[in-house]
Amino acid sequence: MAKPQKRYVCQACGTIASKWAGQCADCGEWNTMVEDAGAVVTVFQARHNLQSGGRAIEVSGLNADVPLPERMATGIAELDRALGGGFVEGSATLIGGDPGIGKSTLLLQAAARLARAGQGVAYVSGEEAADQVRLRARRLGLGDAPVQLAAATSVRDILTTFGQGAPPALLIIDSIQTMHSDLIEGAPGTVSQVRASSGELIRFAKERGTAVVLVGHVTKDGSIAGPRVLEHMVDTVLSFEGERSHQYRILRAVKNRFGGTDEIGVFAMEAEGLSEVGNPSSLFLTHRDESVTGTVVFPALEGTRPVLVEIQALVVRLASGATPRRAVVGWDSGRLAMILAVLEARCGLSFSSCEVYLNIAGGYRVQDPAADLAVAAALVSALSERPVPADCVAFGEVALSGEVRPVAHTNLRCREAAKLGFSRALAPAAATGGESGLALSGFKGLGQLVDHLLGR
Repeated sequence: MAKPQKRYVCQACGTIASKWAGQCADCGEWNTMVEDAGAVVTVFQARHNLQSGGRAIEVSGLNADVPLPERMATGIAELDRALGGGFVEGSATLIGGDPGIGKSTLLLQAAARLARAGQGVAYVSGEEAADQVRLRARRLGLGDAPVQLAAATSVRDILTTFGQGAPPALLIIDSIQTMHSDLIEGAPGTVSQVRASSGELIRFAKERGTAVVLVGHVTKDGSIAGPRVLEHMVDTVLSFEGERSHQYRILRAVKNRFGGTDEIGVFAMEAEGLSEVGNPSSLFLTHRDESVTGTVVFPALEGTRPVLVEIQALVVRLASGATPRRAVVGWDSGRLAMILAVLEARCGLSFSSCEVYLNIAGGYRVQDPAADLAVAAALVSALSERPVPADCVAFGEVALSGEVRPVAHTNLRCREAAKLGFSRALAPAAATGGESGLALSGFKGLGQLVDHLLGR
């Protein structure tokens, strides 16, 4: 006879345990283990024959002729770029971001454009009343768009409503943490409810060919709230980033089964909603009429798009005995410590008695390892009080040996810099500017860069 066995699920990270505990063993949160009443684990005492009682599945070859998925272009070029060309029929997309960053605004604008183009679009809000959504649509100038609007939190009611007749081409759920499935016990937002509600909506998307978009809340550390399995279930994960104190927003593709990852779309928040930014480099570059010590322009690469950002460094000498401080905004603090160590050990520069501050202008976050050389140049410029020429960019990866290593997509970076008026580049020795017209100064080691900047 089967023996039922209880299981407990952490509401913070989704860890499953057979016994209740006051503290989750994985994430360390207290009082988050809750009995999962929606599933019962059955332990079979006898051996079962797994080769009988099943249903034969269809098997096809890897070389089968499969048509490319149909896409719905929203008409918002930056959103389509992040998606890889538009929403794919029957796909599930998850978009997360901080409260007030503009997720609902962006999706409402995309829904209105698709609806005006003749596509069936439904917008279901679990957080706002329908009249509140209408007021926002009127403020954005979208009040006349033929979007089907509803306020509901029951997944069964939503699927019953839109499962009748022709399903919509796009279904937006705002947000998945407010949805509730009557197949699972528990309050909306719990791990079991988010998992069950998402599973039903994704199955509806696959069976009916509707592109489903799920809006997800984020935790205080920026990750999407709920079980991690939610990101595995969907086809595309988009992260909407930016500081509410800044005007710009970045839509980043973290996962995309139908396109490339690490693509970004750049938007500016205005009174009429989110507007596209065709030239993102203009957002992150200050007016460079004259050279300033400690500032270097770096051509970063986001997917296939080069973006020029300004790296700012400040070095303050302290009195003897004081403890120096290291502060970083927009870059990895561990990588800054590595660059400082290489400059001291390989180039003979001393930062041990100096406070070091590093900032990426405009609130942009850089993850490209090619920023090493630009950061090193900014630090040397700030320490020596010798400015890097204003018409110069820098890029290259720095090894612990002090070697300046080549990076990918040199031509893309150089073309973008030349287009914005830059004429020179500090780069690895093996780099070539191609047809960009940039004059490249190549360096094999970091010591050569230091000698170049100090005029030795």
